[in-house]
Amino acid sequence: MERKAIIVGVNRHQSLENFTYSMEELANLSAACHISVLGEIAQNLQHFDKTYYIGSGKVEELQTLIAELEANIVIFDDELSPSQIRNLEAKLDCEVIDRTMLILEIFASRAKTKESQLQVEIARLNYLLPRLVGSQESLGRQGGGAGLKNRGAGETKLELDRRKIEIKISALSKELEQLVARRKIQRRQRSKNEIPVVSLVGYTNAGKSTLMNAMLKVHHGDVEKQVFEKNMLFATLETSVRKIHLSGNKSFLLTDTVGFIHKLPHHLVKAFRSTLEEVMEADLLVHVIDYSNPFHEEQKKLTNQVLQELGVENIPVLYAYNKSDKVDGPFPPHENGVYISAKTGQGIEKCTKLINEHIFHDYLQCELFIPYTEGAVISYFNENSQILTTRYEEEGTLLVVECKKADAEKYQQYVQKENKTAKEGRDPYDSYK
Repeated sequence: MERKAIIVGVNRHQSLENFTYSMEELANLSAACHISVLGEIAQNLQHFDKTYYIGSGKVEELQTLIAELEANIVIFDDELSPSQIRNLEAKLDCEVIDRTMLILEIFASRAKTKESQLQVEIARLNYLLPRLVGSQESLGRQGGGAGLKNRGAGETKLELDRRKIEIKISALSKELEQLVARRKIQRRQRSKNEIPVVSLVGYTNAGKSTLMNAMLKVHHGDVEKQVFEKNMLFATLETSVRKIHLSGNKSFLLTDTVGFIHKLPHHLVKAFRSTLEEVMEADLLVHVIDYSNPFHEEQKKLTNQVLQELGVENIPVLYAYNKSDKVDGPFPPHENGVYISAKTGQGIEKCTKLINEHIFHDYLQCELFIPYTEGAVISYFNENSQILTTRYEEEGTLLVVECKKADAEKYQQYVQKENKTAKEGRDPYDSYK
């Protein structure tokens, strides 16, 4: 059966512009869930109505609209209480869902990996737990007297359902913990290998996956490792990690993460915390912003707010203003920002150069004299640094390399001269250009 909906919102303290955008976003979420939006009802209230969320007059207006448009579902822009859902369904005689339920439904249909499926299911069950209700006909009346024998069937059924859900949440959480532990081991291994990690963060549908694919295309030229991308909300639900190889034997790991959204359900933030831990341990965050969206500044603030709530702090941030090909210039200069179009490839090289400068800032230019007997050391620098010049002398090889500070310290006995590349007046990224 075709799902036809009316969306409902209450504007408490937002500006009309922000409220309108929130309702548009709700319509887009509905479309992502294959629900046709036929109409909309909005109301300005100081406080939500405890019984129906909207005023009783608006409920009657909604009843009339449902009959006129033959809608079979009503979607509310905020999280409703269990009693509000129960009261509305009884009054409207149709399915009632809220924004949280809608987002959970999208996540459930898109989750592909075991980890994301577990996370979504735990979030769904946690949301469902306080909302366990049965129709009044199916619930028995509670009997009088002492002891369990006199308790009504309805109360017993609710308790059994609640217990079943709690047991299931516990079992799924244990299974998820095992997957999280495995992910932590992988992160420790990457940390041991001293490979920098760059995480793409941002609002949903800002173009994070498209940017990752653009960087893979520029630096690898193949499409085998590309991630799923689509112009829709929540196309990415699990973290993807890809290795990006640059010139001079430099490489870093690029991670694509789940996007954020206005009024993101706290159940989901909690459930996806393990996935978002990738962000917490990154060396650099690339905050991707949909510059063509008129509300991109609000989306930027919201993403920063969610990151702060997750405990992400003291990590440098590079702002990538994406979809700039859809905006007429001139573009105002942004501190620590770059204008790009991941779809057309515009600005990808500049973005890579800025990432390079952020994560490889501790590189030095060294002059090393390595005896011929130490062939393994020469092999190491060939694989892990950029060899600028090589000169063969009577007792060994004289190399001028650009390498990590840690490598220069590790092989200090071979260092003849050490300089910061900036002091040499040479751009260490010439070879990249």
